[in-house]
Amino acid sequence: MNETVTASISRRRLLAMAGASMGATFLAQRPLFADQAEAAPAAINTAGVDPPASFGPLKQIDAGVLNIGYVDEGPANGPVAILLHGWPYDIHSFVDVTPLLVKQGYRVIVPYLRGYGSTRFLSTETIRNGQQSVVAVDIIALMDALKIEKATFAAFDWGARTANIIAALWSERCKALVSVSGYLIGNQAAGKIPLPPEAELQWWYQYYFATERGKAGYDKNRRDFAKLIWRIASPKWSFDEATFDRTAASFDNPDHVAIVIHNYRWRLGLAEGESKYDSFEKRLAEAPVITVPTITLEGDANGAPHLDSAAYRKKFSGKYEHRLIKGGVGHNLPQEAPRAFADAIIDFAGF
Repeated sequence: MNETVTASISRRRLLAMAGASMGATFLAQRPLFADQAEAAPAAINTAGVDPPASFGPLKQIDAGVLNIGYVDEGPANGPVAILLHGWPYDIHSFVDVTPLLVKQGYRVIVPYLRGYGSTRFLSTETIRNGQQSVVAVDIIALMDALKIEKATFAAFDWGARTANIIAALWSERCKALVSVSGYLIGNQAAGKIPLPPEAELQWWYQYYFATERGKAGYDKNRRDFAKLIWRIASPKWSFDEATFDRTAASFDNPDHVAIVIHNYRWRLGLAEGESKYDSFEKRLAEAPVITVPTITLEGDANGAPHLDSAAYRKKFSGKYEHRLIKGGVGHNLPQEAPRAFADAIIDFAGF
C-alpha cells in the first residue's frame, strides 16, 4: 500500500478498519482543474450484485527483463490509457473501468506488474527486485515494446507510485496523470524516520514482512492475507468471493512473494536495490515536482495509510484538481467507483 502516512490518524478509525459493511459508491463531476473539487453522490453498481465482469484474452510481450501479461482493449489508433494496479490487487481492479474508456475511443492497456498474474521474468538469474523505480522502468519498457510514445496514466497504490515516477522522470511519455491518494514517491531515508505509534500501527504488515517469519507466513497464507488487507483498506466495500478469487489467482505467480517482500524491505532500508537504478532513486529522493496535468482522487472511506490532499498539493505544478469520491469508497477506488475513475481520465480529453 501507500508508503507515505499522516500522523493524525484517529484511534477510532484504526479500530474500525477491520469491519466491512455494505456501501454504494458515488460520483458527480465538477469543473476540471478546480482545486479541491468534491464529488457529490451519484449511485453506481456495487461489486458483487452481478456476476464479476471479465476481460478478453490476455496478451503477452517481452519487455525489458520481463514477459508481461497485459490487457489491450479498444481501437489501436485511439488515445492510450495505461492503468496500473497495486498490492494486493491485480488487473481486475480496472475490469469495469476499461469498457467505459473503450466506449470513449480509448486504447486501454492494463498490465500485470512484476510478480503478478502471467508476467514472468525472462531469466532465472534476474534479481527479484521490488524497489520503486524498477517497476516504472518495467512500464517504460512495455511502452517501448508496444511502440507507445505517450499515454495517460491512471493508477492506485503501487501503480500510483509507479505512475508518479513516470510522470516525474519521463514526463515526455506521460500525457496526464490520475493518481489515487496523490503524491506517493518515497525514498529509503524517509522510510527510516519513526512515526507516531498510531501511524506505525497501520504499517504492521510492513514490519511483519521484515522478518523471515513474515515472509514464510505471507507465502503460506497469501490469499487470507490479501483478503484481510482488502477489508481493512476498504471497510465499506462489500466484495464477494468470486470477485476476490478472480484477483487472488494472480498471487500464485512464482515471483510474487519475493517481489512483495523485497518491496517493503527496500522501503525500510533493510534490502538493497540494484546499483543500475541508483541514479533514478537519487532523483526520486529529491521529491521531484510533477508537471503534467493531474487529477488526484481519494475515497471517503480509505482505510489504508494516506495523507490529506493539502499535504501534497504543491507537488503538482501543472493543471490540477483533487476529487473526493463519496459513498463509502475505499482504497481500491477504480474497482469500487469505476465511473468516477474513468471520468477522471476522460476529462483530460483535449490536452
